[in-house]
Amino acid sequence: MQGWETDPNAYIYFTIQEQNWKRTAEAIGHPEWVEDPEYNTARARQSHIFEIFEEIEKWLADKTKYEAVDILRKWEVPCAPVLSMKELAVDPDMRASGTIVEVEQKERGTYLTVGSPVKFSAFQPEIIGAPLLGEHTDEVLADLGYDADEIRKLHEGNVVV
Repeated sequence: MQGWETDPNAYIYFTIQEQNWKRTAEAIGHPEWVEDPEYNTARARQSHIFEIFEEIEKWLADKTKYEAVDILRKWEVPCAPVLSMKELAVDPDMRASGTIVEVEQKERGTYLTVGSPVKFSAFQPEIIGAPLLGEHTDEVLADLGYDADEIRKLHEGNVVV
């Protein structure tokens, strides 16, 4: 893949599984593999797997990961670029979908974190910063039935934060 020498994230992910083998072979310039008994089943390909990987590497050699993904998607080959943390942080689609979110934490300030991986039209969770150590101690103790005097004594005895 173009750029791998200087970019440790110059990778894509795709598979050569049975259901998309025909499209993959055609996309990388080997349509003859589709009907060839040496390649047309997963079992037949096993003895040629390193040759196949070598041909894929040749096909990728003059393409960036984004160019390769664009081409493979036109062939309906399931694939995706492997993104670095920096790429994830600035990706507009990840931000728009709520996959990467910016949150505020009282002492830490603003930072990026992973949003909710589950998305439903009627369920839009709010991703917020984690509480500080001890931030909700008094509230939790009160919910457990402790009164203000008991909570004060627990703090004075360094039993809770």
